[in-house]
Amino acid sequence: MLIGIDIGGTNLRLGVVDDAVSIESPKPRLIEEMRFQADFSSLCKQHQCEPRFAWQKILSTIANAINEVRKQYPEISAIGIGFPGFIDPHTQVISQSPNLPGLQDVDLSKDLSALIGLPVITENDALAAAYGEYVMHPSRLNNLIYIGLGTGVGGGLILNGLPFQGAHGVAMEVGHIVVKDGGRLCGCGNFGCMEQYASASGVAISYFESAQQHCTAAEIARRAEQGDTAATSAYALAGKSLAQALAHILKVIDVTDIVLGGGMSAAWPLIAPSFQQQLVQDLIPALRGKLNLRISNMGDQAGIVGAAMLASHSND
Repeated sequence: MLIGIDIGGTNLRLGVVDDAVSIESPKPRLIEEMRFQADFSSLCKQHQCEPRFAWQKILSTIANAINEVRKQYPEISAIGIGFPGFIDPHTQVISQSPNLPGLQDVDLSKDLSALIGLPVITENDALAAAYGEYVMHPSRLNNLIYIGLGTGVGGGLILNGLPFQGAHGVAMEVGHIVVKDGGRLCGCGNFGCMEQYASASGVAISYFESAQQHCTAAEIARRAEQGDTAATSAYALAGKSLAQALAHILKVIDVTDIVLGGGMSAAWPLIAPSFQQQLVQDLIPALRGKLNLRISNMGDQAGIVGAAMLASHSND
């Protein structure tokens, strides 16, 4: 038994995973899934001048959630965590988390393991989700690109059945591909990054710029469905920006299968028209009509299962 955790800017999702596979049950099983209230993004913004306070609060929140689950599942042997940030593949140190400002060079695996007394593996949240999509796919695709549309935008790459981290742990940070020169300031320090337009927070900014109203992405989607032109435009810009970035990615990584996940993917009907138009325009001709793009049907579970299975393999 393993625990897989998916940490977002505003959510903490935890699942108990049985990694035993057989001919009868060829995929890992998610036994139980839980959610805990954890607005780590706001916490970090409030304590940028004292990041150690925010870090200790994050550690205690995760540890308390794990300990609650272990009361019911004492056979838990390891913890896998998908975390939004740049994670060194050799040391597991989180060098930076653009959507959790102030956190720099923190070691979640080491610090959390000391609190709970179990091995902890930390991986980029989008890469964990990519691995979850891979292990749960019925045909086990060898190569897969995953793009998670949430508070920010993350990406994960599976090559020949293995998660690809890159030399410094920043492979597939697709949300930080610049799609607009001189555009919005991003948490990474650059301007015009794709996630400033194609994420939930990006859609909220786009809507505010047009309508002068602060709304969540979900509320903006509802308004778009009712014909609000500012809301429709916000989602159209999200689709266009996502397509621009994906076209560049595919010029470098020639992968056929692409999965879109994250909370924003639920609004795909609002994103799709501008996305498809821009993608056809920006793709090199050799790739047009040769992609298998689908919306994830795993919801929050991809990141949980992927993180748990990465922890399982680290124990082998």
